[in-house]
Amino acid sequence: MAEYSDPVGGPSHGEDIWQLRPETVLIEEGRPGREAGEPMNLPIFLASNFHSLKGGQLGGGAGHDDGGDGPRRYSRVHGTPSSAAFEATVGRLEGGSAVAFSSGMAAAAAVLELLPVGATVLLPRDCYMGVRHLLEEGHKLGRWQLETVDITRPQSLTGLLAGAALLWIETPSNPLLEICDLQALIDAAHAAGALVAVDNTFATPLLQQPLAVGADIVVHSATKFIGGHSDLLMGVAITGDPTRHEALVQRRALAGATPGGLECFLALRGIRTMAVRVAAAQASAGELARRLADHPAVTRVHYPGLPGHPGHELAREQMSGFGAVLSFELADAETADAACDAVRIIAFATSLGGVESTIERRAKHPGQEHVPAGLLRLSVGCEHIEDLWCDLTQAISHAE
Repeated sequence: MAEYSDPVGGPSHGEDIWQLRPETVLIEEGRPGREAGEPMNLPIFLASNFHSLKGGQLGGGAGHDDGGDGPRRYSRVHGTPSSAAFEATVGRLEGGSAVAFSSGMAAAAAVLELLPVGATVLLPRDCYMGVRHLLEEGHKLGRWQLETVDITRPQSLTGLLAGAALLWIETPSNPLLEICDLQALIDAAHAAGALVAVDNTFATPLLQQPLAVGADIVVHSATKFIGGHSDLLMGVAITGDPTRHEALVQRRALAGATPGGLECFLALRGIRTMAVRVAAAQASAGELARRLADHPAVTRVHYPGLPGHPGHELAREQMSGFGAVLSFELADAETADAACDAVRIIAFATSLGGVESTIERRAKHPGQEHVPAGLLRLSVGCEHIEDLWCDLTQAISHAE
């Protein structure tokens, strides 16, 4: 019977010859060995328990809650070969060491739990509402101090960064697609003694690598573009600091936030096609943004790929693409709701990043008061662009 060890890298025959491109890393990393008879893919590891070392020795390595190094013994604490393969793949893409979590929110919570009680967190005014709600609840309980800031204006943060423990960044942001200057913000935060965490979900590791410009931690909802098929809940945090990596693994173990075997299998399968999915969806998103900008019923389009977007030039400098999510505004909430009700191909749904396009009016959610009432967030999938355009135009016409 084949023995499945933790994948530790890509194809050894090539690493000494060339540096693999991200598209190839997605395919090659986290695979079983290349010996004859080895499977191409890891199986679904449905195991909570593993055989222990004999002779009274403890094992487990990173994340252990009772000391010792060696083979994994318990999946909550040590993960599985599947989670290790997923972590190896994402970590190599982002340029750090990854820790897989049971959801993006679990990953975000683990990052925040690294902070001491009473620490001040600076949060963008436009960001994922789940993280905002988590921080607001913690603020009420005295766990953190929370300050909402405009990260598109780094100069306005100078006074606020003094004494802050963490600056949380989203770029592009959700749902207004705002772009901030990553390098300027990271430099300013570090000069003030603050850590920087970047939610890189919208950009994906293919379009932006925040660790490369000095970020301390990167977080993804792997539910979105990494998984890509709307069939799993999973998250991941990546850091270049070994001590911080160990702390994240420990937080995951203590919180019971380790992803299951099926989720890891699906995430690995999904990430293999992320490059082609993101490329196709991004191309359609750019064209749809241009067409929507010319539509008489659309009052504004938020997409950094448009030359008129305030962050267009900055996005060109720090990203290798503009992403597959855009937002556009209709006259009012009633018109936007009617358009959502009228779509036939695009799914009226709250999540994003799948092969299917989704649309939603974000201002209907609590805590989204800064979002225009008629704004619709559109996550572009892999359908034919002309079918998507026909669906959008008929839905908008129906709503008017």
